[in-house]
Parts: sequence; structure tokens; C-alpha cells
Amino acid sequence: MKYGIIGAGAMGYRYGVMLQENAGVEVDFIDTWEPNVEKVREQGGVSVARDHQNRRIVPINIYYPEEYSGHPDVWIIFKKQMQLAEEMERDQAAGIFHEDQYVFSAMNGMGHFEKIAKYFPADHIICGTAMIATRLDGPANVDFMGAEGTEEMHMARYTNEKPNDVMEAVVADFKQAKMNPIFADDYMGMCMSKVVFNAVTNTLCTMFEMQMGQFIEYEGVREMARQLFDEAYDACERAGIYLIATRQEQVDSVITVSQEYKYHYPSMYQDFSKGRPTEVDYINGYIAKIGRQHDYVCRTHEFVTHEVHMAEMMRKYHKNVENVADVQVEPAKAI
Repeated sequence: MKYGIIGAGAMGYRYGVMLQENAGVEVDFIDTWEPNVEKVREQGGVSVARDHQNRRIVPINIYYPEEYSGHPDVWIIFKKQMQLAEEMERDQAAGIFHEDQYVFSAMNGMGHFEKIAKYFPADHIICGTAMIATRLDGPANVDFMGAEGTEEMHMARYTNEKPNDVMEAVVADFKQAKMNPIFADDYMGMCMSKVVFNAVTNTLCTMFEMQMGQFIEYEGVREMARQLFDEAYDACERAGIYLIATRQEQVDSVITVSQEYKYHYPSMYQDFSKGRPTEVDYINGYIAKIGRQHDYVCRTHEFVTHEVHMAEMMRKYHKNVENVADVQVEPAKAI
């Protein structure tokens, strides 16, 4: 299978490089951020480290949409929720989408599959979630967080049908790439499981500008997580959405995942620190929206959403961080 990555950011680079190096498949990268594209071309590839170690240049093929003439079998999309509609419109205008192609995405938040479905048939869409931490420290400069082999992801078809031959081939490539894919029967329950996890770790780490390891130093984390999870699960159950993890498993995962990625700043903070809008409306805000639609008010999620937007507003009074790696903090204590 040949893959095209739309969005050469933290996760786009992670998937593309691992597919290219571990699975030995052909990968092209499509991006619209000029400093990123030009830096790749200047240095002969993307600069990749894992947990700040062994930084190296990985040669890749990168293009602006308008100059791309390739024909991948599967597109892999990793854009920010706020940028996706404009990106898809530009890619469509550039003529890079074709009727026989499939598309996979494991973006944070919710709302992206409806946008993708405007350009691809429902049965050609593969949904995903990724419990994989990655930092984009600058143009063409990425850091894979976590030891090799700790990557984990879930996949489901947008139609909730059983895997067909194409999806089986994608799963095989992802396994070869060491992404550790797990098949799920219901895409909505699968995706919401990741959304409610991010609604705790991403959001709270962003508001307090902390690494995940620092976050779980606070003894009240389990109680805070349980309050947010209980609201999210109650809202989802009223909407007929059943998550793949139990409430207690979610609470426990906050600790175990934060231990694994203790030096990681979640993607929401990476945007926040650079003065960019966050995806909180597609995470906590999305949970609150589901609740309102089903006569259940998620007061904590609504309040937290406002808090993040207030913190975004306050960035105008502070200097933005160009590179998350420049943030100097004391090492997180062992948990």
C-alpha cells in the first residue's frame, strides 16, 4: 500500500516515518505550512528524536497540494480540527483526491469524520484513535515520546462494518510499522473513549502549563478525573454512545499513561503555548454539546471549556513559546 499524509505535523510525521522505516512502504507528505515544507527541503528531511535522544534526519518526500501528482492508496489525515475544512477544500481544488482512495484519521476531538465524508464515500473512511504522544518542537523538528513498542491505537470503519480487504491491508501495514492497531466494532464509542481521556489530561495540563508527569504529582488527580469522566459517561450513555473503556479504566489510564509520557506536553498545550487556538471546543466542548442535546448539563466540562478560552485570551499578555523544548522545568518525580 502507498500512503499520503495530509498534515506533516507531530502525528503526521509519527505515522509517516514509522510506516516508511518499519513497514517499508512508500509515503508522501502533503503540507501547507510553508516554514515546515521549506525546512524539510533545506535540511533534506525531517529531524526526528525519541524522548529527546538520538536525533537524526529522516529523508521524506513533501509537497504542497498544488504540486502533488501522486496517487496513494490511502490518505492519512492529521490536521487541527479548526484547519481541516479549509485543508480539505484546498486539497480537493488541487485535484489530489480520487474515487478509489481510502482515508484514515486519528485526530484529536470530534467532528472531523463528518468533514472528511464530504469528500470520500462513507465505506472508504477508516476511523482511528491513537494513544501516542508526539511533540512538534518546530518546523520539521519532531520528538516521538515514549519507548518504542509502547504505541497503541484503535481502528474502526466509519460504517461500523467488518474490515474489508483494504482495511486488513492497512492494519497489516500499521502492525508492521509497530503502531499496535486494535480493531473496534463501533467507531463512535471508540472515538469518544479517547475524547473523554483528552478532556482530562490535555485540558488540565494546558490550563496549568504542565507536563503529564507533573500533573499526576497532585494527589487529587484521581478525584478530578473521576468528576470529568462521570459527566462525560453520563452524557454519552444518554446519547446511546458506549465507550470501550469503563469509568474506572479511564481513571486508571490517566495515571499509567501519564507515567509513560511523564515529560510530554499534550498537543493542546503545544498549540496554547504558541498562541494558537486550542481544540477544547472539539473535546470538552463536544462532550458538553452531547449533554445539552440529551437533557444533561455537563457543568464541569462547560466550565472547563470557558477556562481554557480565558487562558487563551490571556496569552496576549505573555510571550509565546516557539519551541516547547525550550520550556525549562524540573524533572517530574517518579510516581
